Amino acid sequence: MRRFIALALGLAGLIASPAGAQQLAYAALGDGPVAAQMVSVTEVTVEDSAEDDSDVAAAGSGRFVAAAPVDLPRGLASYGPFRVLDDGRAALVGATDERSPRAFLAMLAAHPGITTLELVECPGTEDDRANLRLGRMIRARGLATHVPEGGSVRSGAVELFLAGVHHRAERGAEFAVHAWADEDGREATDYPMSAPENRAYLDYYREMGMSPEAARAFYAMTNSVPNASALWLTASEMGRWVRFE
Repeated sequence: MRRFIALALGLAGLIASPAGAQQLAYAALGDGPVAAQMVSVTEVTVEDSAEDDSDVAAAGSGRFVAAAPVDLPRGLASYGPFRVLDDGRAALVGATDERSPRAFLAMLAAHPGITTLELVECPGTEDDRANLRLGRMIRARGLATHVPEGGSVRSGAVELFLAGVHHRAERGAEFAVHAWADEDGREATDYPMSAPENRAYLDYYREMGMSPEAARAFYAMTNSVPNASALWLTASEMGRWVRFE
């Protein structure tokens, strides 16, 4: 059974964001303004496959932060939340889910020259296990991650940014982090740090190149913000946690 983790805002209203940052509002993907902006030239259908349930993190959770609509790249072809921009670049323009790892593999099979993933409008994920699996795929295939000016990387999408073998973020890019919460309302700090739910994230950050100390500090920073809120980071502030190249 899937256990959903809500890293979305409550229905009560908006959260204040820094100057230039997008206002946060709760919206179910598929019904909200972000989803309404999803467009593509060629939509590629990807067959579902059996998922590896070995990842403990979030147990299939969904965690995302929706925001105001933005202009999204149309791309040459669409694979789930991915858009092929040209022979060497693809863009992520939506939330990931359990189908995204297979969509990612299908995209690379059809466009093997892609070396950079542009994170343009990334509200997070509907399935944390699949999201961490996708991050490992990005790293294993040697892709760089880049957030263009005005790009927004939020919640579970931050893990995908960390997955790049090289990282770049332009001035005007933004990031948002906050704590996960399970279906019973418990957050990461309600579990021992040694619990599988927490170890899964710490292990992931280590795999993405962080030292044990940095992984713990980064995870503590994200979990210092309650699930119902969010902490906005500029590209410069994110650069304290990851080396830009």
